[in-house]
Amino acid sequence: DLPPLGGYEPVQYKRNLPFRGFRPSYYLIAMGIVSAYGCYVAMNGIKERREMAREKIWTRIHLTPMLQAEADRDDVRRFWAAEKREKELMKGVKGWETGGVYNSDRYGFSGMALV
Repeated sequence: DLPPLGGYEPVQYKRNLPFRGFRPSYYLIAMGIVSAYGCYVAMNGIKERREMAREKIWTRIHLTPMLQAEADRDDVRRFWAAEKREKELMKGVKGWETGGVYNSDRYGFSGMALV
């Protein structure tokens, strides 16, 4: 038994796997870029939220005097209405002085303590 003329065909000993996807370094670079973009967007969102909170605080600071004045006007209006009701109810009682409960005719705050 001799080999055929021209010899045997070469034996395929290497794996013949098809190319599937990019090199791992490309995936690593892509994930780094995506992560960097996500961090950039997150940082901008944090800055925006911080700025909105600062604006909200300053808005409240600037609106507080106006809201306090409005509450004071409401207290005075209620005080005058209560005094008017008291005059109407006690008009038949001799010697009754309206609004003299605390021995003063000066208007004072309604008694709520601000802490």
